[in-house]
Amino acid sequence: MKAIIIEDEAIAAQALKALITEIDASIEIIAILPSIDESVEWFNLNSTPDLVFMDIHLADGSSFNIFEEVEIKCPIIFTTAYDEYALKAFDVNGIAYLLKPINKKDLERALDKYKLIKGNPIDNSEIINKLLLNLRSYEKPYKSYFLVPEKDKLIPVSVEDIAYIYIDTKVVKALNYNQKPYFLDNTLDEISEQLDPQRFFRANRQYIIARKAVKDLSLWFGSKLAVNLTVPTPERIIISKARASEIKKWVAE
Repeated sequence: MKAIIIEDEAIAAQALKALITEIDASIEIIAILPSIDESVEWFNLNSTPDLVFMDIHLADGSSFNIFEEVEIKCPIIFTTAYDEYALKAFDVNGIAYLLKPINKKDLERALDKYKLIKGNPIDNSEIINKLLLNLRSYEKPYKSYFLVPEKDKLIPVSVEDIAYIYIDTKVVKALNYNQKPYFLDNTLDEISEQLDPQRFFRANRQYIIARKAVKDLSLWFGSKLAVNLTVPTPERIIISKARASEIKKWVAE
C-alpha cells in the first residue's frame, strides 16, 4: 500500500511515519508534503495513492484548499488539533479524524477502517463540507461587517454589500455592488472562515463570491465551470472539476 503524509511540522510528520510503519510495515510512505502548493503539484504529477494522511492546518493555509485545485479520490485520514467532540459526528464513510497528539490505538482503528472500505469509491466532498460547517459552528458567529480604512477613518462595511472578495497582487480587496473596492487586513483563508457559507463561496484560491452576485455558470474546459457575476471581475473565475458539483449545489440551494 502506498500512502502520503501532508503535514507542515517535520517532527510530527516523521513521528506519524514511524507509527504507521510500526503498525503496518507494508504501508510505504512515498511522499511527505509540507504545504498546499507542494501537495497540489504532487497530485498533478503523480498517480493517486492508496491513502492520504492530511493535517487540517498547514503553514500556508487550510488543507481544504487543496481540494479546490485537485480531485482526490482515495480515502483520507485527517489529523487535527480540534476538540474531539467537534469531530465525532463526522467519523463516517471510512474517513477518520485523529486528534493530535496521535496515539497508536487510534491510528490502528483508522487503518482497520481503511481496510474495510478499501476498493469502494469514496466521495470526500460532502464529508469535507460537513466537517467545515461543523468546525465553524464551534467558532464565533459569522461576520456581519468589516472595518475598512477610508482616508483617515475606519468605516463599517456590511457583508451584504460585498459582491466578492479577492487577492490583487497579494492584497486582499472586497468589491461592493457599486464596484467600489475596499482593502481588508485578513487573509482570504481567515475571511472564508468568518463568512456564512450559505451566502459566500470560496471559488478558488483567489476569490470568495457572494451568492446574490452570481449571474450564471458557464461550462469550461476539462469539466470545469466559470462563474459569471453581476459585477465585473479582473479575471475569469474558474471552478475546478473537483468542485463543480459543489458550486452547482450551492447556487441551487
